Amino acid sequence: MFGISDLISLIISAFIILPVVVFLREMGYIIVSWLFGVKEPRLTIGSGPRFMKLGMFDIRKNYHIYSWFSYDELKYESKFSYICIYSGPILINLFLGLTINFLIANGWAEEYKTFWDRFVFYAFYYVLFDIVPMVTFNGKPNNGMIIYQMIRYGKRIDSSKEPFLPATSDVEKEYQEYMKKYEESKKQEKEKP
Repeated sequence: MFGISDLISLIISAFIILPVVVFLREMGYIIVSWLFGVKEPRLTIGSGPRFMKLGMFDIRKNYHIYSWFSYDELKYESKFSYICIYSGPILINLFLGLTINFLIANGWAEEYKTFWDRFVFYAFYYVLFDIVPMVTFNGKPNNGMIIYQMIRYGKRIDSSKEPFLPATSDVEKEYQEYMKKYEESKKQEKEKP
């Protein structure tokens, strides 16, 4: 039976554990891209209007599960660098999941076991859906598919004309256009009788 404690657990999972796992997953891109001389990296978390921008972190007002990494340039651009960058989120979640699972199995944090079990679950969830090559609901390849294509064909072969990762300057330009339309629609709503 679903009770109050289950509701609290669900809220903690959805609003604390899941966003942390998503953030750490996206940090996998950043950590690996630094090795290849990334310029203008940005981690955008959420969607809609900007809540705040803090260095390379662009925090949006709407729900946190939607996030992406962008950059303007790589100093050492190659097939190998793309394979490594797209492997970053998989490796960081795999490392965290295995490490925390090992610690739990050895008696660490027994009183918070449910919290850490869920953390490990979400970490492996993202590993599974990142590593298995597939095309996502929006027609774009996931990390596993891009890694597979880069290893097998030496390039991305899907029909998408978009770059591997969006340029930060392009993301900012799209955001400014979005905000202009957003502000216009808000203004039109206020003018309606």
